[in-house]
Amino acid sequence: MLDIKLIRSNPEQVKAGAKKRCIDVDALVDDILKIDEERREVTGKVESMKAEQNAATKKIPVMKKAGEDTAPLMAELKTLSEKIKESDAELGELEEKQKTLLLSLPNMPDEDLLAGGKENNKPIRFFKEQPTFDFEPKNHVELCESLGMIDYQRGAKLAGAGSWVYRGMGARMEWALLNFFISEHLSDGYELVLPPHMLNYECGYVAGQFPKFTDEVYWIQNPTSTDKKFMLPTAETALVNLHRDEVLTPEELPRKYIAYTPCYRREAGSYRSEERGMIRGHQFNKVEMVQYTTPEQSDAAFAELVGKAEKLVQKLGLHYRLSKLAAGDCSFSMARTYDIEVWIPSMEIYKEVSSASNARDYQARRGNVKYRGEDKKLQFVHTLNASGLATSRVIPAIVEQYQNADGSVTVPEVLRPYMGCEVIR
Repeated sequence: MLDIKLIRSNPEQVKAGAKKRCIDVDALVDDILKIDEERREVTGKVESMKAEQNAATKKIPVMKKAGEDTAPLMAELKTLSEKIKESDAELGELEEKQKTLLLSLPNMPDEDLLAGGKENNKPIRFFKEQPTFDFEPKNHVELCESLGMIDYQRGAKLAGAGSWVYRGMGARMEWALLNFFISEHLSDGYELVLPPHMLNYECGYVAGQFPKFTDEVYWIQNPTSTDKKFMLPTAETALVNLHRDEVLTPEELPRKYIAYTPCYRREAGSYRSEERGMIRGHQFNKVEMVQYTTPEQSDAAFAELVGKAEKLVQKLGLHYRLSKLAAGDCSFSMARTYDIEVWIPSMEIYKEVSSASNARDYQARRGNVKYRGEDKKLQFVHTLNASGLATSRVIPAIVEQYQNADGSVTVPEVLRPYMGCEVIR
């Protein structure tokens, strides 16, 4: 959520920021300012009436002690109380309207981001050369099926399109990746968290996914009560709520967390050739990194998260590129995002395996997560996240980039201690 003070002081900046995202919020910002003016006017009126009420209330015992008739004043107080009640109700409605409109505003993109959508994303750097083969390479679907790693047909039988079953060495590689990722993060001082998979509405609200994207998650209704929860689409949704409505001390920051969870997404994409196999699905595994920082620590934390995600892909020996997203390709809650994208040879395209993002104070403002600065004043923290990593695109990249002429797949060296083999045949 954006600070109403920013919108009041520089509405044109807010409008321009949204235009960089290819979103027109001019009318929305004008409506917010109009309601804000009405709200402040009613607030002033209510405060004035309450001050009058308090002053009159203090007179009553004095008048009674002096033997004066308090009936007229009591009648005035009753009328005043009714007016205050009406004005409080009006104020509540205005505050709710303003909050609803504020929730419709995306985060302000950082100034250095290019305007526009993904056509303006810029590669920053590449790691290794694109792999070449002196034989006809197979795609990851063929390789995973021929090696008994993934069972797509039975996955669809169990759960429909966009689902699969890890089997044999495929299951072992999946588990090896998760163990490798977690080991790396623990050695870097991150705290491991295993959060609930079913979350309450407030979690999606704080993360910035609700109310705008409520139809993109799986909802679960308790048949015996009004309790309703959703399946987390990413561990970030849980982790950025850990300190909701808390005040942290500067000494506690930065807080660094990792979480392993399956991720549940309703949008499984199309069934074009570029979405085949494990590239996009309704459920996939991911290790997520989240940091809570002060504003001063924020940029360094972002660089750290990007570097950590890159280091994982580098240790796996995969060719990838790091891309800086244009404002319009950053998600609703994020001020900036870098994507780590692995090369999928059979598709001749790069696919994102990690998005490192900085929400600045956007999520913390929704979740009321603060810290007390050196000046003793309360300030909102910054929240950042990055995948570390999502496995459902790492495995396709591994089997395609590490495939051999005989149809086998060489296991990346860092995974061998977890898998107990050098080659999958």
